[in-house]
Amino acid sequence: MTGTTGTALGAPAERREGRQKVTGAARYAAEYTLPGRAHAWPVPAAIAHGRVTSVDTSAALALPGVLAVLTPGDAPRLAEPEDHTLALLQNPKVPHRGWCVALAVADTLETARAAARAVRVHYAPEPHDVTLVPGHPDAYEPEEAGGQPGRLEQGDPAAAYAAAEVRLDVTYRVPPLHNHPMEPHASTAHWDGDRLTVYTSSQGGSTVRSVLAGMFELPEDHVTAVTEHVGGGFGSKGTPRPDVVLAALAARRTGRPVTVAYPRRHLPTTVGHRAPTVQRLRLGARPDGRLTALLHEVTTHTSRVREFVEQAALPSRVMYATPALLSTHRVTALDVPSPSWMRAPGEAPGMYALESAMDELADALGIDPVELRLRNEPDREPGSGKPFSSRSLVACLREGARRFDWDGRDPRPGTRREGPWLTGTGVAAATYPAAAQPSAAAARALPDGTFTIRINATDIGTGARTVLAQIAADTLGAPLDRVRVEIGHSDLPYAWLAGGSMGTASWGWPVHDACAELASRLAAHPGPLPAEGIETRADTTGKADADSPYAKHAFGAHFAEVAVDTVTGELRVRRLLGVYAAGRILNARTARSQFTGAMVMGLGMALTEHSTLDPAFGDFPEADLASYHVPVHADVPDIEAHWIEEDDPHLNPMGSKGIGEIGIVGTAAALGNAVHHATGIRFRELPLTPDRILAGLLSEG
Repeated sequence: MTGTTGTALGAPAERREGRQKVTGAARYAAEYTLPGRAHAWPVPAAIAHGRVTSVDTSAALALPGVLAVLTPGDAPRLAEPEDHTLALLQNPKVPHRGWCVALAVADTLETARAAARAVRVHYAPEPHDVTLVPGHPDAYEPEEAGGQPGRLEQGDPAAAYAAAEVRLDVTYRVPPLHNHPMEPHASTAHWDGDRLTVYTSSQGGSTVRSVLAGMFELPEDHVTAVTEHVGGGFGSKGTPRPDVVLAALAARRTGRPVTVAYPRRHLPTTVGHRAPTVQRLRLGARPDGRLTALLHEVTTHTSRVREFVEQAALPSRVMYATPALLSTHRVTALDVPSPSWMRAPGEAPGMYALESAMDELADALGIDPVELRLRNEPDREPGSGKPFSSRSLVACLREGARRFDWDGRDPRPGTRREGPWLTGTGVAAATYPAAAQPSAAAARALPDGTFTIRINATDIGTGARTVLAQIAADTLGAPLDRVRVEIGHSDLPYAWLAGGSMGTASWGWPVHDACAELASRLAAHPGPLPAEGIETRADTTGKADADSPYAKHAFGAHFAEVAVDTVTGELRVRRLLGVYAAGRILNARTARSQFTGAMVMGLGMALTEHSTLDPAFGDFPEADLASYHVPVHADVPDIEAHWIEEDDPHLNPMGSKGIGEIGIVGTAAALGNAVHHATGIRFRELPLTPDRILAGLLSEG
């Protein structure tokens, strides 16, 4: 098919659900107004560690319209889940502040909220520890991080570093960060006998179904999960969160449909966060810039409820050639809310540290930062020794440098001044794994010449419906407007969740295979189609294989220009440029949206976003968007995203790599490196807020 038909992969087709969203026709999880629907409001724990001794519900139950208050002593019992963050109201233990200790259910949202506030919970507090410190006596080395060994060591890194002619030993800090999707976490649940239906804001309906079936001890076909429209997730909705379990519990208790919609102030302690990291980088190099040792040691925290490791040392196993490599993590279990996935978990903070250290090394050696990266380009993946399925980082760096006019840059830091403003530019590389997981799809041809694709994919704002229709149209050789896509319902064929930049690769594979088989059958079918049409199915189990002989990654290069006010410490980003190599780009319009959206999120990570764990209360004080500052329009500069044409035959039938996360990976480092170039001062802790910058400027005189 040609690009002019709008069906070819790569064409900038418009989002299919766009009109529904902007007109309000798209229904989200809290908007299913089922007959008799009630509302529930959680009661969060007010202590950081201990146990509930009693719950007084009398004042709450006396309010008109209150249906029930569920407590740890009387809530319906659940089978123990693998993810213990979902074992809600099952015992009196309080593992962290914000843990749900009661749930008020009422006719209206306002009454449920009032009832929750009227509940009186009594506690037996116990000592707590929420402070991450290197060298904590309870720190340990995890067996795995992000599905890989927690520790990887090659050669003799310590000896190689000690013998290096040039040595760099630096530590970078990234604070706790929080997912704040536009649609907070919400679910509506109702029971019909022993059959449960949930409408939930989740990145994976198939996972919701299997988890709820296990917890409520039901056959999976007795659970239906609907995820038709999801207003963002960024990892925080990757697996079921407390809202869906609480809604199902309340609906079972009351016999009515129940909606649980978490208020935004509850999200930091309820749905996961990016764990803080303290990262020590030691780089040993020759005077020509070639690395002789790379040691990347990450310290982070997890909760006592479940282990989650922010796998920030993994990028050092991918990026640069070195004969001696140490990539390791140390984790401390604290009395904190459970950390979880946040866009590019591991890669975002890990590449901030690694790419900042590479910039420091370039500065120490007097080598251009782009050139330093080119000199350390590996021919195989350093950590595994596998050949890359494709690796176009060099092309990204060179194309980005050309577009950014990097060669016209004065390399001297702190020399470009415009009145009170100092200006500078920075660069950083980016990487993110390219993978796919088993999924299934059905394709049907109908007598009227249309086609229907069915798969339980979830569109979290990425344009999944549109791209899947393009894959189907391209494979079938059909006009795009003749293809209909059904997603977001667990009765459809199984699909992997929308996460890890694996959605399109995981879903597009069986869609392609089902459509290829359908096209073959149609070619061999004589005469008109039967009334029910012809359907084919495909399942990629055994194809989406983690044991590939190739190392599969997307790569990119980020360039940034900043201006720093020497009077106020204010930082203004003037330009952001990203150039990516992500296999075949399937939709130019939605791809550019994904790249730029991630870059904006990286800008927030660099300049505004942070929270703190209050040591006295074990809480995050920055619990709303007034105190946790995400970027707004005034913060977003001239921003461009481009890509390199890349033909990788080792990925999937579309030749695509994930693009949802790589845009955030190098942005913070590029901005931090630009701030150093502007001021001559190296800041090693995010975010780069005016007070921090001004303190640095004043300390330098």
